[in-house]
Amino acid sequence: MATSPQIMLDRAEKRLHLHFGPIDLIIIVDAPEEVRAKAHRGAIERFDGLLEQLVEELDILRRPFDDSSGSKSEPLGPVAKRMTRAILPHSKERYITPMAAVAGAVADEIGQAIAESETLPAGHTSQIRRWMVNNGGDIAIGLAPGQTFQVGLALCQPTTEFPTSDLAGSFQISAQSGVGGIATSGRHGRSLSLGIADSVTVLARSAAVADAAATIIANCVDLPGNMKIQRQPANEVDSESDLGELAVVVSVERLDKDETDQALARGLRVANQLASRQTIAAASIHLGGRRVATTPNITLNAAPSSRSKCHSNG
Repeated sequence: MATSPQIMLDRAEKRLHLHFGPIDLIIIVDAPEEVRAKAHRGAIERFDGLLEQLVEELDILRRPFDDSSGSKSEPLGPVAKRMTRAILPHSKERYITPMAAVAGAVADEIGQAIAESETLPAGHTSQIRRWMVNNGGDIAIGLAPGQTFQVGLALCQPTTEFPTSDLAGSFQISAQSGVGGIATSGRHGRSLSLGIADSVTVLARSAAVADAAATIIANCVDLPGNMKIQRQPANEVDSESDLGELAVVVSVERLDKDETDQALARGLRVANQLASRQTIAAASIHLGGRRVATTPNITLNAAPSSRSKCHSNG
């Protein structure tokens, strides 16, 4: 692992790459050259020291905010606070720690630095048309009025409908939608999962909120007691996991259609609950080549232009 942040800018100076430890950011700012350069500087300045702040508070962030110890210590860093706020809507009903929102919260924090890099006199319109911070597939976005953002949905397995592509279509986000974040979770991701979803993509007001919700929904796509699913205590799979002794999915044998539909229905029920509470805007859930979604919020188009990676989760 690099001992200091890595900062890379493409030759056209339009695509900024920031990398340090587990944080890997791709940043795109659609703006005039001088404005874009200033936004990049703002992102770089905010990135400096961000990981170190998180590491200092890992003990707090790796346990549920309402843990049984009664300590309920509140994190101090701005990213850690974003993580905690994002998991609060779920913390009373299900096991979740602030780490479920870490990738999205980092993207949101850098996105805020980009948005604040432009000082506007009264009555002036922002020259930043669009910006995107992609943290390993968990994405924070900002759109000026009239702007849109196209997002591709990724599949982990080919299907009869998409036999040669790992993309299952795309959807468009408009500035007036209120969506500021996209996140994907599932058992094929970087983190361990309590459920069997191949991927769950969520749209929400921020990337941190989407990240936490995608984790919760993915955990609920499950078939409790089914012998085709092998589980193991999380701390035996990864000694540093925030899931402790909870049983995580380590393998799944091929499921039949009824089993797949039953597991998807469990996840969709939770997704619809979150949508009805306006915690999320929409969700798309994938398992075994099949897909369900909160309706009518996600409409797939035929040809996606970018993707939200299915292998990334919080």
